[in-house]
Amino acid sequence: MLPVATPPNRPEGSTYIVGHKNPDADAICSAIAYAAFKEQRGETGYVAARCGNSNARIDTILGRFHQPLPLYLSDVSPRVRDLMAANVIAVNETATCAEALELIDRHDIRLLPVTAPRKGIVGTVSLAALGSVFIPRVNEPRLMRQVNTSLANISRALRARPLHLVGERKTEEFYVRLGTMDIHSFWSISEREKIPASQSIIIVGDRRDIQKRSIELGIRALVITSNLEVEPEIVELAKAKGVSVISSPYDSATTAWVVRTASTIERVIDRKFSTVSADTRIAEVRRKFSTGPQHAVLVTDEEGALQGIITKSDLLKPVKTRLVLVDHNEMTQAVPGAEEVTITEILDHHRLGSLNTQQPILFINEPVGSTCTIVADLFRREGLTPSPDIAGIMMSGLISDTLHLNSPTTTAKDGSILAWLSGIAGVDSRKLADEIFSSGSVILANPPAKVVRSDFKIYEEETVRFAVSQVEELGFGNFWQHAKEISAALQQLREEEHLAFACLLVTDINTQNSLLLVKGDAGLINRISYAHVEQDEIFDLPGIVSRKKQLIPYLGSLLKEMAADNALPANASSTPFRKKK
Repeated sequence: MLPVATPPNRPEGSTYIVGHKNPDADAICSAIAYAAFKEQRGETGYVAARCGNSNARIDTILGRFHQPLPLYLSDVSPRVRDLMAANVIAVNETATCAEALELIDRHDIRLLPVTAPRKGIVGTVSLAALGSVFIPRVNEPRLMRQVNTSLANISRALRARPLHLVGERKTEEFYVRLGTMDIHSFWSISEREKIPASQSIIIVGDRRDIQKRSIELGIRALVITSNLEVEPEIVELAKAKGVSVISSPYDSATTAWVVRTASTIERVIDRKFSTVSADTRIAEVRRKFSTGPQHAVLVTDEEGALQGIITKSDLLKPVKTRLVLVDHNEMTQAVPGAEEVTITEILDHHRLGSLNTQQPILFINEPVGSTCTIVADLFRREGLTPSPDIAGIMMSGLISDTLHLNSPTTTAKDGSILAWLSGIAGVDSRKLADEIFSSGSVILANPPAKVVRSDFKIYEEETVRFAVSQVEELGFGNFWQHAKEISAALQQLREEEHLAFACLLVTDINTQNSLLLVKGDAGLINRISYAHVEQDEIFDLPGIVSRKKQLIPYLGSLLKEMAADNALPANASSTPFRKKK
């Protein structure tokens, strides 16, 4: 087998050109060729992709014309990483309410993750929770005065001038009072509310009597407002009594409010929070939001470290992933998640399926034998000459899909395009066809489960879901040697995909004939008019080589007959027959 180049890395902001599931040579080759066409036109960011495994034939073609296997896309469903905010604004668990409010205001956010050294995420703080700290509770005056913080935090919040501090780093429960009343009634409220002096912070102006009385009572701290001068005697008395003294630049009312904002966020941290990984599907996050009151979900890595945050409003952002579909136009055949992202173009040569887009797109659908024919014609019409290798790639896709112009899907344009490409590539099409078709047997090179999923497509007619796979062989010998195992694998495929029936078309490239293996509804099998070869599940189809132009229309006609007879088959997981509505 010829070596295949290493696939490219997945770049950000790209548009992926991708064929159908379980891709054949035309799907792979048209994706590569269309990416080259875009590049020659000066359009950047287009990447050839695939949503299935390679095979011996594809590997032979890619090796022959020095092309890497396209990028593998298993699922393009939008993920959290596509929409989340990665540069997360977070706050430390030791922060004050003032610091948290400043971050929320500066960055215009509603939720702050709370982190701790070595502990990772400990919770979240919301604007609503912070607001609850400052809402007056007239029925709970004691609680209104309560502040959980340290004297160092208070000094920092006030931008104050510390005159004397004791134990300033210790987080404590304080009760804040204004010293604005007469000296005779000054302490009565504290006594009535049973607030100890050792937990009291008194905010006062230049009233020396209140200052002195507070210190004598042994309060925790005295805050002098408006940058008023404090007598040395008061400071010395405070030092003797172990009372802290702070000079605030604000008036009494403002000082009292700022002191409350110096409270730590400990009481308002919501420790019940949701997390997801960056790889989580957006659809799952939508379900999470719909079943709970949360506005945002934190994004963490495997070790629990904060990676980002995703909010309900983030779900309204446009998804960046963009697709160009080649060689198919039905969602049942597209890469998983295609319906959730932006499809910008479709190039195809099959029947039209039920596909909806949110905006107008470029849709080229021509009744020719190969998608590579369409891409090559675009080169020719634009006056562009592909490189010899890209010309050879398009030749290979065209030859493979038309059985070297022998398929009933072949048109005059296919022949004209093949001759044009042959001149550019410097390759004889007959010799290339021999090389392609002798590149290996799908049946011998793969287990039965993979054989029945080779070039596998799901269709829906008359509300009935069914699948048709196709393999091309040089003769039927390999098939007959493994017919029983392949039959069992086809039945398993039918059950796994919940299909009414599943077919495998085995085509002999030499004789241009096929065998059809069918597993599923007996009523449909009994209507097949071709000769039975074995036990009503293998049929001889002379002259049938095209799934698209010959087999699918025939199966569709059988289903229409069954619909008229009110005998449509049901899916594998359903009841035996479906009643006509």
